[in-house]
Amino acid sequence: MSAASVRDVSARRFVVAPVLALLFLLAAVPSQARENIHIVGSSTVYPFITVAAEKFGRATSFKTPIIESTGSGGGMKLFCAGVGGAHPDFTNSSRRIKKSEFQQCIANGVADIIEIKIGYDGIVIANSRAAPRMALTRRDIFLALAKNIPPPAGGESLLPNPHRAWREVNPALPAVNIEVLGPPPTSGTRDAFVELAMEGGCRSFARLAALQKTDANAYRAACHHLREDGAFVEAGENDNLIVQKLASNPNAFGIFGFSFLDQNADRVQGALVDGVAPEFENIAAGAYPIARPLYVYAKAAHIDATAGMREFIAELTAEDTWGEDGYLADRGLIPMPDAERAQFRRAAVERLRLDLF
Repeated sequence: MSAASVRDVSARRFVVAPVLALLFLLAAVPSQARENIHIVGSSTVYPFITVAAEKFGRATSFKTPIIESTGSGGGMKLFCAGVGGAHPDFTNSSRRIKKSEFQQCIANGVADIIEIKIGYDGIVIANSRAAPRMALTRRDIFLALAKNIPPPAGGESLLPNPHRAWREVNPALPAVNIEVLGPPPTSGTRDAFVELAMEGGCRSFARLAALQKTDANAYRAACHHLREDGAFVEAGENDNLIVQKLASNPNAFGIFGFSFLDQNADRVQGALVDGVAPEFENIAAGAYPIARPLYVYAKAAHIDATAGMREFIAELTAEDTWGEDGYLADRGLIPMPDAERAQFRRAAVERLRLDLF
């Protein structure tokens, strides 16, 4: 992935008719402010937002926000279900909101959404430090984990993935069984891994790459479907649990965000992908090929109905929080470039009429 694509600026605000938004707000938002901010969403963003919430609770007169790790897809479902005290104020996502999710928000009266990109993260394929470090290509990843692959001898039709050991994928890899623990379909990490790693490997086959223009459905079927025969195991949204399993099984691999690798570097190591190590500097420079932006979405209809929402957004977008020397970088978040941070901060200030920076 190029540095330009990793640093793509997507600071946008989703707005529909103000009159419609006001009608939903008057109908659904309680008359008194909720005392606790309620946050749901991505397990990848969870450790970052938790640190910010704890600091916010200590440093201000507001209560510490309540946070649930539901996965990006699960968080969007809860966030878009409606406005009012029964629904969360924020959702975190390790991918950008999908068009279908935005449409669901609108249908349920969540008519004004504030989007804040908070930084970048890399997706790693890690194993125990007790085992050799792997060097993989995206083609290797695809051939190891795709449900169907092109026949080795050539041909038009795909066949069920026959590879049982890594050496069958690539003779340079070890002769151990393919066992990869990864996130479920509700996870933004899963979405990003499929798009960046699996699809990247799929496109290394010219015939499959050509399908993107001629038959989009066939392209997605070939490039996006993971194995269901036990080689890939859905391990849930708890990335810490995957790390624990890797530490106890040197032959297994796990897929999770860079921050979990960074926090557990004494137990697990990240595979090189296309010759690039999953390291802070490589992700920040756009050199590591499996990297994605991280987002926080706020419900504008709750700004005056939940105590501290303005101030919490100010905390998230402060230089001491998300900057190059901020406390989130210490936890593994890859900061955006200066100009991009300034753009998102400026958008938040203008949107919320804050005078806090």
